[in-house]
Amino acid sequence: MTVNSFLNNLPNSKMVSAEEAVAGIQPGSHVFVGTACATPRALVKALEESGKNLSDICMYHFLTTGAIPIKNGLPATRFQHYSFFAGSDVRDAIKVGRADYIPISIAQVPRLLENGRISIDTALIQVSYPDEQGFVSLGVSVDVIPSVIANAKTVIAEVNPHMPRTLGDSLVSIDDIDCFVPVETPVIEYVHQHVDAAAEQIARYIASLIEDGSTLQIGLGRVPNEMLKYLSGRKNLGIHSDLITDSLIPLVERGVVTGNKKSLHRGQIVTSYCLGTRTLYDLIDKNPLFSFHPIDYVSDFTRIAAHNRFVSVTQAFAVDLTGQICADQFEGEFYSGVSTQHEFLRGAAASEGGKPIICLTSMTEDMSKSRIRPLLLEGEGVTISRSDVHYVVTEYGSAYLFGKSIRERALALIEIAHPSVRPWLLEQAKQLGYVRNDQSLKSKVCYPVEEEREISLKNDKKVLIRPSKASDVRMLQELFYGMSKENIYTRFFRRLESLGVSEAQFLCNVDYDNEVAFLAVTGEREHEEIVGSSCYFVNPSTNLAEVAYMISPKWQSTGLGSALQRRMREFAQARGLRGFTAEILMSNTKMVRLAKGVSSKVSVSSSDGVYEVTMLF
Repeated sequence: MTVNSFLNNLPNSKMVSAEEAVAGIQPGSHVFVGTACATPRALVKALEESGKNLSDICMYHFLTTGAIPIKNGLPATRFQHYSFFAGSDVRDAIKVGRADYIPISIAQVPRLLENGRISIDTALIQVSYPDEQGFVSLGVSVDVIPSVIANAKTVIAEVNPHMPRTLGDSLVSIDDIDCFVPVETPVIEYVHQHVDAAAEQIARYIASLIEDGSTLQIGLGRVPNEMLKYLSGRKNLGIHSDLITDSLIPLVERGVVTGNKKSLHRGQIVTSYCLGTRTLYDLIDKNPLFSFHPIDYVSDFTRIAAHNRFVSVTQAFAVDLTGQICADQFEGEFYSGVSTQHEFLRGAAASEGGKPIICLTSMTEDMSKSRIRPLLLEGEGVTISRSDVHYVVTEYGSAYLFGKSIRERALALIEIAHPSVRPWLLEQAKQLGYVRNDQSLKSKVCYPVEEEREISLKNDKKVLIRPSKASDVRMLQELFYGMSKENIYTRFFRRLESLGVSEAQFLCNVDYDNEVAFLAVTGEREHEEIVGSSCYFVNPSTNLAEVAYMISPKWQSTGLGSALQRRMREFAQARGLRGFTAEILMSNTKMVRLAKGVSSKVSVSSSDGVYEVTMLF
């Protein structure tokens, strides 16, 4: 059976106009409206313009486009809408009481439909033309539609020749649809707005966390989609995501996304719906590379966690200093929704090598308020609990919170806040009892991620040499307590029994102007171990900097000290310093050799068993 013969021979009872299709909808009915770029606008329009009494109609939907008519700039719907997502289509209707936001994961909606907690009398959807076997495709939006079809009393479908035929679990028999309304309008297209410099920097930071072979879930926000632009150098990425957008296309075309390392659906891009342009729709049309499935399948925790190195990226509106996240409300107004955040964040956390990432700009768009708050404001509900938060990323760096104390969380978050509000946040944190009263934060710049270097040592092990942070105190103390008494004496010139918080802060809480510190760390970012530290302190009168080092006993004689020294010299020379100075015990022959390795212009004098060394660049 050809498509044309199907349309020509369809019984009159199945092929109707939009007005005829909705004529049977009665007052008090529950009507479901299809999702996103597959919003059945002809059917919605016919229902809104129907001349019959349709009081107390309840319209249920997820993300939609054109489901609520606008007149004179205001929502002009006849019906009450219940939306699982507070998108731009319903936001104004919520304000005037014509729509209600239901804060629930969209992945849980099929269960509500199946157990009758939400009943649907009529479903309005949009589908592709049928194939020769009599199956239509749900096209760009599978999401919750299979469950809606299974539980609705009546299913009405716009049948559109422009709707792509997606594969996977997106096919529906024509026998399961009560009537068809032919439409030939272009499928709705969606283009993400351009991001500003801050969002672009966040995207770069997130991209730096993603390793080869990772499987990605990309949230609805502009920043997660912008992040894809910076993954062109990765290999064998996979996609298992609730939605996909045009941002994915270049990675597919360049062979960056192959899916070859995925645990499930190897070699395929798994998704539930897409928001894009005709370019994306043409790519997914009849393409077996793309596998579309119901939202509860794609968002299933066990499937997500089964992937190695699963990365979930979610955009938020605000975070407090304990790590509580608000992602669906801002200063009392509902924005976006829960979507599938919980399932993907928890699945990524359970994945071997997984990374649950939450991102947000440090300030509001008008730069009037910090999005990192001492406490979430009234009218900012907790979407993601502090116990589920791992990475938080702003344009000033990334903070890893999971398993950290309130003090460590607060410091890490203040460090990635806008510099102008850091003093205020620190003072508020002290008043709340989150940090010590003597805590200070010297850095007034963004974390210099560009200064990170991965190096190989003599033992063939790799370490990351990175700038220090004020929140590194506990790890630096652990380095100290792993050293022998003799190592401590040669490093500090005194018999220290302990390294208190204040002393440790002095070694890692620096301003990156006159005070600089680098750490050598091993392990994943989620569980780093400091194996070496170095710092310098500038004397403005001489333009020389006094240097100091601390190396774990297990990592001595591996070339780590020389590597830290080279990194320090590189950093210092770029800032116009003349050289280094150091005081070294005469008995510390290793440090003497290290100092002499800085340059050929080394002068040494001695006094009371101590070498005073000057190393000019």
